[in-house]
Amino acid sequence: MPTAHLTDRALILATGPDARPFLQNIITTDIDAMDQREVRPGALLTPQGKILFDFLISLCGTDGVRLECRAAVADDFQRRLMLYKLRAKVEISKQEQPVVAVAWEIDSPTSRDDSNWLRDTRFADIEVRRGYSDIPSADAAVGAYAALRVAHGVAESGPDYELGDAFPHDVLFDQNGGVGLKKGCFVGQEVVSRMHHRGTARRRLLLASADADLPPAGTDIAAGGRAVGVLGTVAGANGLAIARIDKVKAARDSGIELAAGDTPLRLDIPGWATFTFPDKDTEAD
Repeated sequence: MPTAHLTDRALILATGPDARPFLQNIITTDIDAMDQREVRPGALLTPQGKILFDFLISLCGTDGVRLECRAAVADDFQRRLMLYKLRAKVEISKQEQPVVAVAWEIDSPTSRDDSNWLRDTRFADIEVRRGYSDIPSADAAVGAYAALRVAHGVAESGPDYELGDAFPHDVLFDQNGGVGLKKGCFVGQEVVSRMHHRGTARRRLLLASADADLPPAGTDIAAGGRAVGVLGTVAGANGLAIARIDKVKAARDSGIELAAGDTPLRLDIPGWATFTFPDKDTEAD
């Protein structure tokens, strides 16, 4: 099983009797629905429903919670959580310079059942595990993990979208367990719930592919000179993109070429996702 080491991540631990209810009331993930053997995506939103911080969440100990995020935003994330703490009986601390291990192509029952490995639920069609202790040596490059994310439609802030600029639906949190749509209130919940039930999500994460290497992340995607999206992580001729699915569908129906810079490309919905391209174009933003 290929194993990569991620050294640009940080761990924030929330411990104490109120740790789980405290987080349950402010983040998107439904902690009450989690088990000890998994890692789920989650976010802390602005009141307007946009992703302020994204992370991977897992349970640890009797009442603790582990939040894995980008090291570059960990201090700001910790401070933001402290603002919400008030009188809750919870301690919020950051673990310095952790190494996170990621493994995939897991075919050994022993590896699959090892309690040091947690299943990453963002990967719906392949088994991917993350490890935070007793980490084995790496035998795969970080770029191989990025290519894995590209192949399976898994976005992360930084390379794929900017914090404060995306709704959970944009990056498929409604599809991969990142939003507990039935759990009740959390920061930004009204906006997310309204978007979900009215079916107004128009920007979506899509799989980009081309017959040549794609240009770098951040390149605009256009149809007939009109911007429809932006490239994210790129791995050769494949990549991730966040794009307006109504505009992509309209271009397809009209035979208009999609291109990132000078490179023609195709945009497709990840095979595991349940949403579809809309029947008609809409101008609503």
